[in-house]
Amino acid sequence: MAKNEELVFGIHAVSALMNSAPERFIEIWLLKGREDERLMPIINLTRKYALPVQFVQRKVLDDKSHGEQHQGVVARVKPGKVFTEHDLDDIICQAEKNDSAPFLLILDGVTDPHNLGACLRNADAAGVQAIVVPKDNAARITATVRKVAVGAAESVPLVQVTNLARTMKHIQKMGVWIIGTAGETDTCLYDVKLSGPMALVMGAEGKGMRRLTRENCDQLVKLPMAGSVSSLNVSVATGICLFEIVRQRLQ
Repeated sequence: MAKNEELVFGIHAVSALMNSAPERFIEIWLLKGREDERLMPIINLTRKYALPVQFVQRKVLDDKSHGEQHQGVVARVKPGKVFTEHDLDDIICQAEKNDSAPFLLILDGVTDPHNLGACLRNADAAGVQAIVVPKDNAARITATVRKVAVGAAESVPLVQVTNLARTMKHIQKMGVWIIGTAGETDTCLYDVKLSGPMALVMGAEGKGMRRLTRENCDQLVKLPMAGSVSSLNVSVATGICLFEIVRQRLQ
């Protein structure tokens, strides 16, 4: 596959991209003999947009997806837009124009594609307007991320920034309050006001946030842990924190 091409697989990931950007599709492979109710919407979309389709055996799909669960569909597509610091200003300003307080998720050092995909799914469900990640040492949008995100990779911009600490300072100047999660703090998530323009920072599993990231947070919070487990999977913790913010915003 050429450098300027990407793979997408999984029913939700392919259909979401097909609905949002059909012009990006180069070629689609579908499982031969499978035209059930789950795959038919994709088949109908390929006909609607006159996209090139091949019906192939399962081994072909297995090989193209490198053993990942493809659900009977794999596509070769042109790369999508890469969001940068410049786009973040527009995203925040657009939220304010829509009378919606900016709501961002910052992931510091999350490298596992399954965790990034799950965080994208959580962010989409919670109404997050963008996820911010460092350009280096962080997961990118891949076929696996799209598959786990079940379509959210097309609806939530993933903004890559060269200097995360500097970006945090910049959005603070734009009026966004930054809450970081850290196990060493005594402040519980549920004891903090979380309404208004907000960015939630989640660190990598095991390591947590880097020192500069932690120092640039306006406040640190933690989840109350009652059992013997010291921490949660980052995507699980992200979902809990995001929806506490949602709960308070709805009050």
